[in-house]
Amino acid sequence: MRKSASKALKLFHAAADLIFPRSCLHCGEVVEAGAMEYLCADCASQIFFAEPPACVTCGHPFAGMLAGPQACPHCAELHPVFDQGKTLLLAKGPGRSIIHEIKYQSGFYALKDLQRIVEQTPHFLNYLADSVLVPVPLHPAKARERGYNQSEKIAEMLADVAVGAELQRLLERVEYTQTQTRLNRSERHKNVKNAFALTSDAVVIPDQPYVLIDDVFTTGATLNACAQALRDAGATRLKIATIGHG
Repeated sequence: MRKSASKALKLFHAAADLIFPRSCLHCGEVVEAGAMEYLCADCASQIFFAEPPACVTCGHPFAGMLAGPQACPHCAELHPVFDQGKTLLLAKGPGRSIIHEIKYQSGFYALKDLQRIVEQTPHFLNYLADSVLVPVPLHPAKARERGYNQSEKIAEMLADVAVGAELQRLLERVEYTQTQTRLNRSERHKNVKNAFALTSDAVVIPDQPYVLIDDVFTTGATLNACAQALRDAGATRLKIATIGHG
């Protein structure tokens, strides 16, 4: 029964594509047969993956080979309170379009392609394995305004595909801060200082691996503020992961 139902579903999608062909969310061209549902093959090939060797703090890739772990100049002033960071891809070109579709357009359908990208990136999956994934929270007022938290949506998808990973909503945003978009590095850090706290029912186990999840790493200010809240609660094994860097 399952095989016949799956075959029928595939036939339905094939017929729907003939009548209503999908457009590439980056270039707008028709998406034909390929690995992705909402990126054409040409755009999919232009994704900039953050492959090792990479900065140990933010995950931005280095050119060439390095001896031992290093941080990039971008993170020199961050002073991270987390242990390590990793990024899936650079937030430019088609990768940026996927992130923006999910973040600003309620384009949760794009999570399907994002999941395919994650599944094809073993070092990123291994990094998340057997960890508690903690999404960066939105302030309740912002969540009501937007209607969803994109970091939570991403964390849910990652928890489904990473072996042994689980999602826990341990943090809440207790200060309604202005958007980080137009602020410089120092202003961003001041803006989110003390903006996060543990939820009333949160339980932090000291030796449990935790990975904070956000959509994009920019200066690291928000992630660092979230990490501080978990550190203060006793977390000793703490990393961050973002979908994009930019």
